[in-house]
Amino acid sequence: MFKVLVMDGISDQGIQLLYDAPDVTVEKKQGLSEDELIAIIDQYDALLVRSATKVTARVMEAAPKLKVVGRAGVGVDNIDLDAATKRGIIVINAPDGNTIATCELTFAMMMSTARSIPQAYKKTTGGEWDRKSFVGVELRNKVLGVLGMGRIGSEVAKRAKAFGMDVYGFDPFLTEERAEKLGVKMGTVDEICRVADFITVHTPLTSETRHMISRPQFEIMKKGVRIINCARGGIIDEQALVEAIDKGIVAGAAFDVFEEEPPRPEHPFLNNPKIVVTPHLGASTVEAQENVAIDVSEEVLHILRNEPFKNAVNMPPVPADVMNKLQPYFHLGAKLGSFAGQIVDEAVSEIIVSYSGELIDVDTSPLTRYIVQGVLSKQLEGVNIVNAIHVAKSRGVNVVVQKSAASQTFTNLLSVTLKTKNTERKLSGTLLSGYGERVVQIDQYPVDISPEGHLLLISHNDRPGIIGKVGTLLGTNDVNIATMQVGRKVVGGSAIMVLTTDKSTPKEVIAELAKLPELIQVQELTL
Repeated sequence: MFKVLVMDGISDQGIQLLYDAPDVTVEKKQGLSEDELIAIIDQYDALLVRSATKVTARVMEAAPKLKVVGRAGVGVDNIDLDAATKRGIIVINAPDGNTIATCELTFAMMMSTARSIPQAYKKTTGGEWDRKSFVGVELRNKVLGVLGMGRIGSEVAKRAKAFGMDVYGFDPFLTEERAEKLGVKMGTVDEICRVADFITVHTPLTSETRHMISRPQFEIMKKGVRIINCARGGIIDEQALVEAIDKGIVAGAAFDVFEEEPPRPEHPFLNNPKIVVTPHLGASTVEAQENVAIDVSEEVLHILRNEPFKNAVNMPPVPADVMNKLQPYFHLGAKLGSFAGQIVDEAVSEIIVSYSGELIDVDTSPLTRYIVQGVLSKQLEGVNIVNAIHVAKSRGVNVVVQKSAASQTFTNLLSVTLKTKNTERKLSGTLLSGYGERVVQIDQYPVDISPEGHLLLISHNDRPGIIGKVGTLLGTNDVNIATMQVGRKVVGGSAIMVLTTDKSTPKEVIAELAKLPELIQVQELTL
């Protein structure tokens, strides 16, 4: 019989599956201090929490039976993931349960800014009957730009079609087939900014998406555009938005999230009559709270019963013999995946992972997860080695694993091939005794690169003087080159050079490099 401890006032309706399970006993407690929780946690196989309870390393050290910690929600900041992983405790969350709640709030915010509902309410309840000041716009026949076409963005797009809106979507993993199925026109961020009447963001907050809408994007928007953010604070540059409102570019905005929460009292959004704000209510519905509890309950039962599960946010246990063989390759696999993911500019439709050498005799599925995680993690938040395959499939990305006979050159060789509609990019890597992790092939070019730090991958025509011009331009702009590798198949043909630099290369310098004669493409990578 498994014992489950439920904390933080999680609803009984949400955990009814646990109550009904014949092999589970459920106990509910609230308001325990860390010491009080430590005193009893050794009895339990599973712990369910929301955001109030802090599941610290001390708590887990006192829990020899604990197999799983479930977070009835998305964020796991209150759970020590490193400590859980070290002790073999699986941490799960519920990323799907708030999809509809956030989608519907997006439309509430969209309607609010289209019709100035909060502002009109405030004036009316204040005793003013002012109809002239609140002439709004209709959603029908307007262009909606959806930046981020995951679960929530896709649901927003579906509902926008019912409103008679023309929907454009951007997502690094949005394929033409999926866009067509959703009735969405594909576009880049800048293309969408140029044509949209309304823009809503539904991406995670990553280094790639921070301030993805900032001054350059506001400058190309249609006058009268309206902006909605019910995703994460920081995706939209708050100061740049205020400036765009003052310039008359943006007619209104609605934000449920802030870069700093709660916002400081002098935050410019709080006293701007053209901005609607709410206190991060995306998941605050009765149904969403129950749904996340239901999702976590299902996952907890799967884990306790040794059944397949999907929403883990840390590393699951791996058999010791497999771990000993694979562990040296985990870091290399993640770096190869990240490298490959950064050099592809289109939506990835297929990830092919190839193993040769001694690795063909090992269950490489844990290593495959690291590679797929690396491919996806530059664009998607919350991807980990447990859910990477599931996330890929949910995005329509096919994952293929191939094994071949021993490599002629290396004892073990990992290869990652990413296929898109128009391109195919391949990377190979290995572990070299005395040298560590090495990338040994980029597309058809042999190289020898350590996959770490700041890299510049430059495709060019093999002509005399190219290397000197690149080095001079970087040196002039105070970018120091640490190492350089050149790969080519034939003299005078196409070639690549890979530079390791001491710091990130500014975007304007990359743009200058791209203008040099014979250079085809310049890409910066961070590993």
